[in-house]
Amino acid sequence: MKGNRRSFLSSGVTAALALPTSVHLAQADSHQVGEKTSGIIRPATENTILLSCKLGMITRERDGKTLSLSERLSMAGEAGFDGVDLDQAAEFTPEEARQAVTESGVFVHNAINHAHWSKRLTSESDTDRAEGIANIEHCIRVSHAAGGNGVLIVIGRGDDGPPEVVEERARNEIKNLIPLAASLGQPILIENVWNKMFYDHDAPPEQSAEEFVRFVDSFNSPWVGMYYDIGNHWKYGQPREWIESFGYRCVKLDVKGFSRAQNKFTDIGEGDLPWKDVRSGLSAIGFTGWATAEVGGGDIDRLRLVRTQMQRVFGL
Repeated sequence: MKGNRRSFLSSGVTAALALPTSVHLAQADSHQVGEKTSGIIRPATENTILLSCKLGMITRERDGKTLSLSERLSMAGEAGFDGVDLDQAAEFTPEEARQAVTESGVFVHNAINHAHWSKRLTSESDTDRAEGIANIEHCIRVSHAAGGNGVLIVIGRGDDGPPEVVEERARNEIKNLIPLAASLGQPILIENVWNKMFYDHDAPPEQSAEEFVRFVDSFNSPWVGMYYDIGNHWKYGQPREWIESFGYRCVKLDVKGFSRAQNKFTDIGEGDLPWKDVRSGLSAIGFTGWATAEVGGGDIDRLRLVRTQMQRVFGL
């Protein structure tokens, strides 16, 4: 597979250029949350790692009031995040996503539809796979409308059939998505999750990323990459080794803590995940791009705490 990881990140730039805005958020603490120039919403540009949270981390209610999408995005900006990953994309039309970004002035860099766990690209059911494709197509259009540059997908489950069968199902479906992804500048980013694919779920740690890399490379396309979840595979592999194996394929990061000793997820910076090795791995591949928190959320104070934890582990 030719190219470099910057080709993934630059692919969504043209999608963002036409997005208007009428609101400029003040800086949260001393952390720049974004800027607008000539009606264009942009995240901060001086940072090599941009900090984001999942929309699902942001409370839906405040002071007894149900919050709009624009108001929830604004909370992320108030907390100091550079942007948001719209992980509840199924709830909004592309037009609604664009309007919320316009009103809030907060950058949305990605979209996700959590129905990928039930409507899987590896499913034996033609209907389920078709719904899975439709869900991802919706995310591609939502991310494009919001000005983002990517969609995170969970491709399926290993227990949907023999490895070679489920991999080929997923590969064929993703190939069908690439033309739309390319036309709208939205890389399809595969997350490493506990789905019994590309690793041995019952084996001990220190497994390699070789199978993930092989699957991504099988597309030979700049429109398929990795959304690497740092916490998910501390249970199974060394983060520096995984990051260096992914190399330019590692386009975006999900961020949470994990304790091998207690076999559970933790807040960012807690547990026994070796963050120094994470930083070394990212430095080795010249990583620049989005890192998105995926932990318990809540109100402004909780979001600010998470942002501070992210700054600490990444040395920002």
